[in-house]
Amino acid sequence: MMPTIQEVMNALIKPVGEVPETVDTLKTGNPEERVKGIAVSFMPTHSVIEKAAGLGANLLITHEPLFYNHRDDPAGLGDDPVYLQKAQMIKDAGISVFRFHDYWHRYKPDGIMAGLLQALDWQDIVEEHRTAATFVNLPGMTVAEVAAHVKQSLGISFVRVTGNESAICQRAALLAGYRGGGAHCLPLFNEENVDLILYGEGPEWETPEYVRDAVYQGKQKALLVLGHAESEEPGMRHLAGQIRKLFPEVPVHFVEEKPVFRLL
Repeated sequence: MMPTIQEVMNALIKPVGEVPETVDTLKTGNPEERVKGIAVSFMPTHSVIEKAAGLGANLLITHEPLFYNHRDDPAGLGDDPVYLQKAQMIKDAGISVFRFHDYWHRYKPDGIMAGLLQALDWQDIVEEHRTAATFVNLPGMTVAEVAAHVKQSLGISFVRVTGNESAICQRAALLAGYRGGGAHCLPLFNEENVDLILYGEGPEWETPEYVRDAVYQGKQKALLVLGHAESEEPGMRHLAGQIRKLFPEVPVHFVEEKPVFRLL
């Protein structure tokens, strides 16, 4: 017999235990409904939800919110036509949406980071996992070589870089998603003596400007900015694989989305 939606959610929550004040709730649907198929995505865009329904999934597990703010609160959207059309589509599709953000980040190691390391094939060079960052020992690669490896491994067309591209990097820190603020990154350069930081996104006036000044002063520091989705989508692909192991009787699909930005 197929599991219920609640049983799937319970299995994913179990390794962490209940987290109070979490955004990880069932956003739409009936938790007692039997699962016919599961789709997993990073971002529950209109297109992704349509594709999930087309694959026969009645449960979509997503990392980010449906309605454009972290709390997924549509109250401020009112009669916005984009919101209304998307909400109606979800209702018509009869798909349940479970957000899996806080719990996945609390896995040991962080599930998003585990997927990113797997995609980069860096599992064997991990020095240490911490709450917000993972340290890796690189085999004497230049910044440009690291950038090329990241683009090829993640299948992305570009990364943003600041720092000396020919500088040799030996110790790097990875911070997936929105962890690129100065409060997270500056101590890693200063106290942890990393040569390179790779993160998803962050305020442009904080860490990038620190690196610019450091390089001007003759210090060998560099930064690669991957993009939020680009740094976290591998972690959700990894989740799809874990769900297949937990529920081998259920069809599980990973639904990709195109990058939100393109270069002109």
